[in-house]
Amino acid sequence: MKEKPVWGITCHPVKEDVYDVLQVRMAGPRGSPYEKGSFELIINIPDKYPFEPPQVKFVTPVYHPNIDKGGRICMNMLKMPTREQEGWLPTITIETLLISIQTLLANPNPDDPLMMEIALEYKSDIDKFKENARKHTEQYAV
Repeated sequence: MKEKPVWGITCHPVKEDVYDVLQVRMAGPRGSPYEKGSFELIINIPDKYPFEPPQVKFVTPVYHPNIDKGGRICMNMLKMPTREQEGWLPTITIETLLISIQTLLANPNPDDPLMMEIALEYKSDIDKFKENARKHTEQYAV
């Protein structure tokens, strides 16, 4: 990611030259309720990477149907594939993964939520969801 930086995303090892734990700083996507926020994430790289997906979680609290209070992210790309659904592929780079997470922030998937109440709010009253997400971002992600 250092060669061609991606807008709004920085990523570096927690310990210099040890790449099993990465710290990420991600700007909220433009045009979303998160756009004024700066979010911290941690990536744990498993021994079997790239054949197993990294474990990614938000350290910064996020009001989002696909991110729970512990920072876990519900996204197929972070799961091993099954017969029923696509998932992690060894060809997915950390950069691609982080761009996908940033995209998920801007485009929640309320049909596959970790936070059912927030997903229902998103589906039934999008304006209320956006306001709550904006307030939460102002409180925790600045």
